Amino acid sequence: MQKIRAAVCHEFGKPLVIEEVNLRAPEMGEVEVTLDAVAICHSDISYAEGGWGGSLPAVYGHEAAGRVTAVGAGVSRFAPGDPVIVTLIRACGSCPSCTSGKPTVCETPYDGDKGPLTTATGSKLHQAMACGAFAEKVVVSQSQIVKVPGDLPMDAAALISCGVITGVGAAVNAAGLRAGQDVVVIGAGGVGLNAIQGARIAGARRIVAVDMSEDKLAIARDFGATDGVLATQKKPWIAAMRAMGRGADAVLVTVGAIPAYDDAPRYLAPTGKVIMIGMPHSGAMSTYEPVILAALGQGMIGSKMGDVVIQRDIPWLVDLYQQGRLKLDELISGRWTLDQINEAIADTKTGAAKRNVILFDQN
Repeated sequence: MQKIRAAVCHEFGKPLVIEEVNLRAPEMGEVEVTLDAVAICHSDISYAEGGWGGSLPAVYGHEAAGRVTAVGAGVSRFAPGDPVIVTLIRACGSCPSCTSGKPTVCETPYDGDKGPLTTATGSKLHQAMACGAFAEKVVVSQSQIVKVPGDLPMDAAALISCGVITGVGAAVNAAGLRAGQDVVVIGAGGVGLNAIQGARIAGARRIVAVDMSEDKLAIARDFGATDGVLATQKKPWIAAMRAMGRGADAVLVTVGAIPAYDDAPRYLAPTGKVIMIGMPHSGAMSTYEPVILAALGQGMIGSKMGDVVIQRDIPWLVDLYQQGRLKLDELISGRWTLDQINEAIADTKTGAAKRNVILFDQN
């Protein structure tokens, strides 16, 4: 059992506490990764605020990259020294979802209360989202990591593990966009910008970004949006349709705001579909008219983590980045230390940041 520093949530809605915790060695099928970087995702913030409940105390964080420093029994694909991306996608490989090519919704449960973390006194410490990456090291299943080139910047690599695969994957995998189709992306934050990139990579004809901020709409154009619409205007779907000349083949909702979900079907063309990505707090309800969806052959589809297969999709995304076709460095708004994590979270909550990244000094 080794001691590491981690940012621990003891009470929902309160600042995280930097403290020393215990991390056990990797067991069968597990790897230990010493982290170089972990990004702050809005999902981490929602959990820490109590939006989805959960066990406390807990270590959040799930958008990470680093190097393997130990492996458990049965691990043959990874070795100490390997640079890897760490994801929250813990896939058993044998349940109905995994065997049908949907590892993001693996049906084999994982109990983070019984994971590799304990408090300094040996008490329960929840490993949130099977990662617990707001810490110097993690022990995770080998199914959660992907080896990447050694020269890939670790701060950029960390972004791929959630925000990038969720946004790009929603456009390419969940929406199944084809060249020439029209897309609306609601929300131009970290995931939204990647959904825009995904639509651009898929060859969309028009990509309309919808957001509350003019500044974020300007950034969205840098990532591939052809048009921008302010969500604050009356009936923004009318402005979006004018930009496209029609309704959208796909509307990607990347924010967890109920008004965005209520309005999303209004942007659709006949047979179009809403891709539900952003996650409101538990208990929040949205409304729509099912008769319209039925009459026009429209649909609403949930997309978790971009429906990716990480061993297939992450190497593809890394290659796109190395070609200059996928923006990663431009997604980083700020770089912080673990001791500054509460300030980084506060900055993220302002809505102005694309992605804030915690860097660990491994020297």
